[in-house]
Amino acid sequence: MSFSNLLMKSGLNHGLRGTPAKVGLISTRQGHRLRGKPPGVARTLEQRLQEETVTDAEVAARINIGFPQLKESRSAQLKTRLEHLKTQRSNKQLEQLARSHKLIIDLDKVQQTYVQTTGQHDLRLLADHYGIFEHLYGSAYFVPRVPLSIRYELGDTLTPVYNGNVIKPAEAAKAPVVSFDGLMDPITGKSVAGPDSYWTLLATNPDAHYTNPPAECLHWFIGNIPNGRVGEGQVLAEYLPPFPPKGVGYQRMVFVLYKQQAVMDLGTYQLAASDYSNLEKRTFSTLEFYRQHQEQLTPAGLAFYQTNWDESLTELYHNILNIKEPVYEYDFPKPYLSDQKFFPLKQPFNLYMDKHRDEKQLNKEYLQRKLAKTHPFDGPAKPLRFPMAHPIRDVPSWLKTEIRKQRLGTGRVQDY
Repeated sequence: MSFSNLLMKSGLNHGLRGTPAKVGLISTRQGHRLRGKPPGVARTLEQRLQEETVTDAEVAARINIGFPQLKESRSAQLKTRLEHLKTQRSNKQLEQLARSHKLIIDLDKVQQTYVQTTGQHDLRLLADHYGIFEHLYGSAYFVPRVPLSIRYELGDTLTPVYNGNVIKPAEAAKAPVVSFDGLMDPITGKSVAGPDSYWTLLATNPDAHYTNPPAECLHWFIGNIPNGRVGEGQVLAEYLPPFPPKGVGYQRMVFVLYKQQAVMDLGTYQLAASDYSNLEKRTFSTLEFYRQHQEQLTPAGLAFYQTNWDESLTELYHNILNIKEPVYEYDFPKPYLSDQKFFPLKQPFNLYMDKHRDEKQLNKEYLQRKLAKTHPFDGPAKPLRFPMAHPIRDVPSWLKTEIRKQRLGTGRVQDY
């Protein structure tokens, strides 16, 4: 009788002939044995539905609520670009200045060209990155068509609001200087002479409302701005400086510019002078505001910056807001510690036991051990010149590692 027949009769044939014996699910992958289900096992329909979230494309699609852009044809843009390159290459004086490293580039002109070409598209991508559109408009967005210049004055310096930069509350204590081209057509991007145009400027903070987190705090509201002259607009809410509390990190301050179809009656949003520091009265929702007036106004400009706590806010809380200054601290959860094992494998004995001891007692022992080796007048003992040259014999491996760390000055011994 052959060896294979003997295995078949004894029921020990595993893959030679007949039906293999039923054993535990063990698969071989790259030379290693894996217990359990092998990779690639088909999942049930219920598991697939739990892992995959099916969304309707039409429902999840984002909506552009801004102005469209009227562009020149691709051939016209290419023709203009080639003419510009031809003019630059034929300018011998320009070439001589470039070769002699004396060419001076007008950075203001470069910035102006950038804003007119791709600057506003980059601003829209940055606003998406910081969650501006998501927290203000939900699934809607817009591409800013009107460049919005906002600068804070602090002494002799001007701090611009630029693509989410960081501005401290001390720099933003006073209302900024706002300017934009009120005669610009957002669709063509050119200034046109015609009837008066009216605008609305809103400044909100989506992170500053503490009693109602989904709501925003209204910091500034100016409506019916004629032809871009902000000083002549109807001030519905006076400017309130940002007040991020200590410990919450950065908050976003967002300026949105709307173009009105005509003069609007915004008296319902008027904030009384006595309610200037009433934060509940400054509760605002950009989404609800736009839903109510979407037929009369369209978002056309955007600017935002980030701000965090500084020492100037203590006076703002006490003297202007008339409340105690809140201070937040992070409450970190305790690290997970598994149940103690009787034989912890491949773990240093002393470090494993220290995990299940009182931390204060451990710190006390380390401090006592260090003070015991420190002379009251001469200080600590001098370290060995060649610490790794001295052999360590007749001690367990965990203690050998601890002695080596003490000689090199590494590990937990360096905490004290």
